[in-house]
Amino acid sequence: MKPQISPRGRAMPASPIRKLMPLADEAKGRGIHVYHLNIGQPDLETPQALRDRLSHADRVLAYTPSGGTPEYLDALVGYYRGQGIDVESADLIATTGGSEALLFAFFATTSEGDEALVCEPYYTNYNSFATLAGVRLVPLRTRGEDGFHLPPREEWERALTPRTRLVLLCNPNNPTGTVYTREEIERVAAFCRDHGLFLIADEVYREFVYDGGHAISALTLPGFEDQVIVVDSLSKRYSACGIRLGALVTRNREVHQATLRMAQGRLSPPGLAQLAATGIPDVPAGYFASVAAEYQQRRDVLFAGLTGIPGVFLRKPEGAFYFIARLPVDDAEEFARFLLTDFSHQGATVMVAPAAGFYATPGLGRDEVRIAYVLKREDLEQAVAVLAAALPAYRRARGLASRPDAAAEPAEALRIQRPVV
Repeated sequence: MKPQISPRGRAMPASPIRKLMPLADEAKGRGIHVYHLNIGQPDLETPQALRDRLSHADRVLAYTPSGGTPEYLDALVGYYRGQGIDVESADLIATTGGSEALLFAFFATTSEGDEALVCEPYYTNYNSFATLAGVRLVPLRTRGEDGFHLPPREEWERALTPRTRLVLLCNPNNPTGTVYTREEIERVAAFCRDHGLFLIADEVYREFVYDGGHAISALTLPGFEDQVIVVDSLSKRYSACGIRLGALVTRNREVHQATLRMAQGRLSPPGLAQLAATGIPDVPAGYFASVAAEYQQRRDVLFAGLTGIPGVFLRKPEGAFYFIARLPVDDAEEFARFLLTDFSHQGATVMVAPAAGFYATPGLGRDEVRIAYVLKREDLEQAVAVLAAALPAYRRARGLASRPDAAAEPAEALRIQRPVV
């Protein structure tokens, strides 16, 4: 008799960010250049100060302390204090990327069958982490017309059940690019405090805020020390996705000790990555400002180009380096496949991430895509030209209405209000 995989294994969702990669590889094999707008892989150089540290590696690449090396934790403390966030080494756990920090946070705060409130659209890999932890994501709707800002407190109250254990909030937001105000963050934190919930704040895009704005860290809210768990990562901040290094930050002693025991169970975080991260204090003072300025320019190029295409709708993102765009298509995943299998413009095409995978409610996001502006500006201009040519070609191939904005309106008939993940 053939052995069967577990229900958890069957339930694990495919990534809408990566699942079309075989089609992109086939397009490249046909000689087509693919502009990757589907994934948040920065093309900027990792700071020299981090790369230089790798030349100081020991001759034996040994285990490191489970919670992180003192040198890495000290570098993080200095970084946070430079951001106006007062933490100590005892508040930190080194993790294998922000992904492990999220898993630790889920495992420390929930049991099988518990629920977490999250605003949709949300980072699609939350589905994977929730599935691994046996947690049900209960989404609250946000809308592009409102810039995907948070719903009022009464909507949070309506979503609450006896199984609710936490709120998961990403600020600045992936995939929408929304930056929440202090009032929004305080409102959600107060809701968590009043109901005995944890607030897991995913803050990996903290520096990427534009037009003179700034992100409010949940760690700066006085009186919420027991509620707040911050998930962080070096991947995007220092254009160092491949080192897989992050941190879990909390002043809640019980959560810290629980996650430290989990860290001990997996032995240690990546030693070479922590060595590289000891270069953080030597990163030039103007680094974050220059990086944010570059991404703001890329955002402006892409926003101006896409809003000039008939039927495309999006609000200008305030931070991170993503946005959700509504397209004049009937099925964004089919359009994404069309781009890779049936279309090219001047020898090039574009890869986008269908947005349905960033929602829990069936039907939502079907006419939307997530786009990452992590390519240089000239490439973004070319990508816009490809999309401008591809959209009418797709509509003709599908026999859609000639009026290009007909499919840009939300299809309310597809929107089912009770979400299940």
